[in-house]
Amino acid sequence: MEPRKFQLLLGISAVLFMDEGVLFCNKCDHYNGSTCIKPMKSCWKINIPKGSRSCRTDHFYFSDRLAGRYLYRHSKLSCEPCEEGMFQVFHDLLRETFCCTDNDRCNDPDQIIDTTKGYVPFEQDRQ
Repeated sequence: MEPRKFQLLLGISAVLFMDEGVLFCNKCDHYNGSTCIKPMKSCWKINIPKGSRSCRTDHFYFSDRLAGRYLYRHSKLSCEPCEEGMFQVFHDLLRETFCCTDNDRCNDPDQIIDTTKGYVPFEQDRQ
């Protein structure tokens, strides 16, 4: 084996086996609420500052104009850079993003807790 290839493999293996530098996440482009349409994959992130390592879960909702509310459409699991919040993608499509840094594969679709609160009308008591 050439010295450069050996050094490259040694460097890659050192990074992959560092406990503090790598976070493994689930990856699925279209999770319909019960199964991933394509086989579930995994991805990983190498970020030295621990606060920026995160697995990302995006929930997509579409607007039902007759019901007057947003209904769940699908989810996307990834290792993309993450910033929690809600974003209006199109006029009738809403994206809700969750980030987790707890441990490897913390964006497990079967463990995702529904943290979205139901809509409470202004006239109703908000307790």
